[in-house]
Amino acid sequence: MLYLNWSVLNTLLLVTAAFAAGAINSIAGGGSFLTFPSLVFAGVPPVFANASNTVALVPGALASGVAYRDDIGRLNEPRLRAWFIVSVAGGLLGAWLLLVTSDRTFRQIAPWLLLFATLLFAFGKQASEALGGRLHSNHLAMLLLLFPIAVYGGYFGGGIGIMILAAFRLYGMTDIHGMNGIKTLLSAALNAVAAAMFIFAHDVYWRPTLIMMAAGIAGGLAGPVFAKRLKPAVIRMIVITVGIAMTGYFFHIAPK
Repeated sequence: MLYLNWSVLNTLLLVTAAFAAGAINSIAGGGSFLTFPSLVFAGVPPVFANASNTVALVPGALASGVAYRDDIGRLNEPRLRAWFIVSVAGGLLGAWLLLVTSDRTFRQIAPWLLLFATLLFAFGKQASEALGGRLHSNHLAMLLLLFPIAVYGGYFGGGIGIMILAAFRLYGMTDIHGMNGIKTLLSAALNAVAAAMFIFAHDVYWRPTLIMMAAGIAGGLAGPVFAKRLKPAVIRMIVITVGIAMTGYFFHIAPK
């Protein structure tokens, strides 16, 4: 592994990005737009940055799940266990696909993943509202939709929260706080198993990961509180702006 030249600026960048990502992920999603590029800017190779990013954000997602526990319980969703199992299976497959991807290949793929995630974040709400309720009572179709979403989440994860929320819209769910709670639980589960694989494969840069982990937990706990006080449009605009900037940057540095 490369030795990273750590500075106060790098540490502040990672702490700020992870705190904001933990808060944003607990509200809707898109935190990886902040944390993944921050790790790359700090000198972590893209594949390792993606793996480290996953490990760093898992505790924050779990913290958000705890903060949403009352909203999850209120929904009393009987299919939650099956959704959980499918999400874990998909996360494992996605993580394995990342582990067998070379750094050069991932650097070529990353800009397109960021572009897809940015477009999804920008227009996912309109798409999910237009298709709202189409999968109502169709449990098998819901499982078939969640599995590839979980595979994508285990492989990259950018925009995974929006994808899960869109699936819930298709299923006919309308309680946004309950949806956010279950979304946080499922994304935390699939990222947790992916993180375990990355740790086992020694694909994690631990110093930046631990720094971001602590900040991400704080952001994950604070996010649900901010969600009820801040205008969602402001958060969305910030995330979309960052997504556009990062997409352009990664297209610029991608191997030709």
